[in-house]
Amino acid sequence: MDLSFTPEQERFRKEVRSYLDDLLHGEFAEIRGRGGPGDEHSCFEERLAWEQRLGADGWTCVGWPAEFGGRGLPLHQQVIYFEEYARAGGPGRLGHIGEGLIGPTLIHFGTPEQQRRFLPPIRLGQELWCQGYSEPNAGSDLANIQTRAELDGDRWVINGQKVWTSLATWAHWCFVLARTDRDAPKHRGISFLLVPMDAPGIEIRPIVQITGSSEFNEVFFSDTPTPADLVVGGVNNGWKVAMGLLAFERGASTLGQQFAFMREYREVLEACRRNGRAGDPAVRQRLAEMWSRLEIMRLNTLRMLTMADRPELSGPAYISKLYWASLHRDLGELAVDVLGPEAMIAASTPFEPTAAQRLFLYSRADTIYGGANQIQRNIIGERALGLPPEPKVNG
Repeated sequence: MDLSFTPEQERFRKEVRSYLDDLLHGEFAEIRGRGGPGDEHSCFEERLAWEQRLGADGWTCVGWPAEFGGRGLPLHQQVIYFEEYARAGGPGRLGHIGEGLIGPTLIHFGTPEQQRRFLPPIRLGQELWCQGYSEPNAGSDLANIQTRAELDGDRWVINGQKVWTSLATWAHWCFVLARTDRDAPKHRGISFLLVPMDAPGIEIRPIVQITGSSEFNEVFFSDTPTPADLVVGGVNNGWKVAMGLLAFERGASTLGQQFAFMREYREVLEACRRNGRAGDPAVRQRLAEMWSRLEIMRLNTLRMLTMADRPELSGPAYISKLYWASLHRDLGELAVDVLGPEAMIAASTPFEPTAAQRLFLYSRADTIYGGANQIQRNIIGERALGLPPEPKVNG
């Protein structure tokens, strides 16, 4: 198994590094490293300008096929791009839901009309998206959704509630899972609808998180209309589309995380040297263990690249979410332990968490969103190891 990059790929890395460094030490220096987990509310206008600059320069949607406006980069080069973006301290992407989730879904399942209408504004950073999946009683059991949509002439009329809707206050559009046939079996009768966020009958209620920010929201639909042709993949075929979208969520952009985590680790290491904790043998052991886990994460990423065309060797992909979520949570705990009492002090009034505090508080959610650790273990057991499925309890 070859774990190295070719000279051509390394030349591409230099091109990406030069482009990002020029912007992030120049015009966009003030937002370098901003807008990440727990900091999503910061610098919205500046990050929107960043999004649109990337789009104008052809550095969004790098993995999309060229016929849809992307660069059509192979997987290895996509990973290099996302690695360098994290290394450079690129700000949190406002367009990641459009680029990484709905965009590839429309490329795969959408009609030509839907592709022409929605893909260019996503690529250029002109329209932002949010995701209408989870509901109060439909999280891990997503097929339990109760939001419904009924066809009324040339439009769908939607009623229901979504929760944990990231970036809803800024989004122009939302893709919504809704039940369109209440008599169909649980995983059928669901449609995947595209809904403008300025449509009548939409109410957004921000949810204040433990970090003090409001990345996600509750969204209520009350007789909310959307055009009849904005159903993706066909009426009552939404479950297939929804699962396809979740597969895209595990795409190449997640493979650059190790660089972002390593940058956070180096900040912890610097704090440790500054406050004298580096001389504590127990702390040094934890630092060494964390470095080793980060290196394992990097090597597993490279293993996934070498196995991209061999699905029978997909073990590293199955363990990826469980591994990095637990690692990031532990890195947050290491950060506050290294800082000691300093980690308990607010940086300003009203409360504005420091980078270490955001890391500690937000990373608690890593083991829940996108598939809780318990769900990930079930997936590994059933799909990777072939173990019997968990017994289903009726009632």
